Amino acid sequence: MSQVQTDDEVTPTVEAPIATLGSAAREYINRVRGGDVGPLPAVLGLVVLLVVFSTLRPDTFTNSFNFANLLIQSAPVIVIAMGLVFVLLIGEIDLSAGFTAGVAGATLGIAATRHGWPWWVGVLACLLCGAIIGLVIGLLVSRVGIPSFVVTLAAFLALQGILLQIIGEGGTIRIQSDTVLAIMAKNLPVWLGWALFVAVVGAYAAVSFRQLTNRRKRGLVAQPPAVWLAKIVALAVLLGLCTYYLSGERSRNPSLSSIKGVPIVIPVVLVLLILLSLLLTKTPFGRHVYAVGGNAEAARRAGINVPRIRLLCFILCSTIAAIAGVLLASRVNSVTPSTGGGETLLYAVGAAVIGGTSLFGGKGRPVDAIIGGLVVAVVDNGMGLLNKPASVVYMVTGLVLLLAAGVDALSRRRAAASGRA
Repeated sequence: MSQVQTDDEVTPTVEAPIATLGSAAREYINRVRGGDVGPLPAVLGLVVLLVVFSTLRPDTFTNSFNFANLLIQSAPVIVIAMGLVFVLLIGEIDLSAGFTAGVAGATLGIAATRHGWPWWVGVLACLLCGAIIGLVIGLLVSRVGIPSFVVTLAAFLALQGILLQIIGEGGTIRIQSDTVLAIMAKNLPVWLGWALFVAVVGAYAAVSFRQLTNRRKRGLVAQPPAVWLAKIVALAVLLGLCTYYLSGERSRNPSLSSIKGVPIVIPVVLVLLILLSLLLTKTPFGRHVYAVGGNAEAARRAGINVPRIRLLCFILCSTIAAIAGVLLASRVNSVTPSTGGGETLLYAVGAAVIGGTSLFGGKGRPVDAIIGGLVVAVVDNGMGLLNKPASVVYMVTGLVLLLAAGVDALSRRRAAASGRA
């Protein structure tokens, strides 16, 4: 504490404690030892998987065509997982998110194809369908008091029947909107991809620097500038390499058709990530979600409307699943009775948990869905390139999910023992 002497008074000013690079590293190690591992296991697992498959299939796994294909294929699962993060944060589960995406996608197809409405009206109808499904599920869970497992399992079966009723057994609803189809099939111009790279890195640097300076002004411990700079450099290098890789020619026959540039779906997922992250970290709603997930009774006594938070989380989850329905329809140019079924939901739940979102509530971020989704996609893609049967892929994915759940349980136990819970 220092003092600034003026003619009339002595005004105290606060000097913010400045953390050093060494102290920041020690603090992080202590958090990990105390059970706060975050997405670290998933990141390490992703790195190991990339190294293994790159070694076993260097010509196919690491080429730019497969890299872009991996990102595109994983996008719908990642988006569903982002919505599931909100439900998992409050200690609930949604088993119907996959078929919610399917029914919402069918709504898009009916509006845009069968009725000939503009594509954007079809997308709005799709989102409204998802929100209504989430509203019904949320009311049954938060107001009636039926366990979310039972409600969403019933919704899983009912929505599957609704999808079959709408489309018909063996039927198909074609998606004819060029705008919708372009989301999963087209790429940004190369220059726009690089402009997006600069915008993302610049925005992250500006926002994080503002947070750092605000903490200093308030007298709070702030990360050292070296750590801030290291994060910016790491982000720039990672995104720069991805943009460079995707900007190259990846067509197998460039003379007939050229394929290069960042896929359009990537900025779509990125915008969704930014919006959901801001919602959870910069709004009272986000703080209430974490409070309810950490201790619902304590949140209620603090004046938080717990049923409303639960209701809103289910609405958000289903609405975000509807966005995934648009992506699923765009990817295969149609909606069928199996859209959103199969392993879609299982992979989405696995992605959220593998990425670091706790099954017990109170811990998780939208970015966890991306990390976990990439792990699941790499396993599926790499095993396919190794010509492994589906049985092996399912077993390996299940093992990865089990390991992630085990790490979550052990970290919570360690956190409770160290007093960090």
